[in-house]
Amino acid sequence: MNYLAHIYLSGDHSEAMIGGLLGDFVKGPLRGQLPPAIEEGIALHRKVDVFTDSLPEVKQAIARIEPPYRRFGGILIDICYDHFLAVNWSKFHPQPLANYCQNFYQTLSEYEHHLPPAAKQFNAIAPKARWLESYAQMENIEYVLERVGLRFRKRVPLNEAFPQLVRDYPLLSQEFSQVFPKIIAFAENQRSQQTYCQ
Repeated sequence: MNYLAHIYLSGDHSEAMIGGLLGDFVKGPLRGQLPPAIEEGIALHRKVDVFTDSLPEVKQAIARIEPPYRRFGGILIDICYDHFLAVNWSKFHPQPLANYCQNFYQTLSEYEHHLPPAAKQFNAIAPKARWLESYAQMENIEYVLERVGLRFRKRVPLNEAFPQLVRDYPLLSQEFSQVFPKIIAFAENQRSQQTYCQ
């Protein structure tokens, strides 16, 4: 799962949603340096990633990615799943995607003092560029992959794998339809056990 899916899977608690995003920016043990609900959101993010990677459909999708990009297959599939969530948003949430994203950007700004530097950079750019909403257009995914490839110590041209995703689009869409309800159920079960995000 990528940014949009993790925010969605965090539920409607503002701090949990922040944590859902920060799971991509905060590494290492959680030791109470952030508000408890944000840390619960980060912990949920990590559990969702482990669960998602364990699903046979996800493993099959990653196995279809051809070398040399198979080692980045998890990232590629995560970004594809954000695309399919954005495309099918009305099936999963009553609020229009644009409104949902704008509300999240506003919430993120209110918690900027808790954000690590990379997340502050996200907060500075994402609302203007409408990054989360942009996942709905497949043509934007190639740019997203290029941007993600810049995060590595040595640039990885992930955008070169884009044609493989286009080739497998119908199958990836079908697999998303199969796995995302399982991921939602897992996240809901995990949230029901949380202390601060009820």
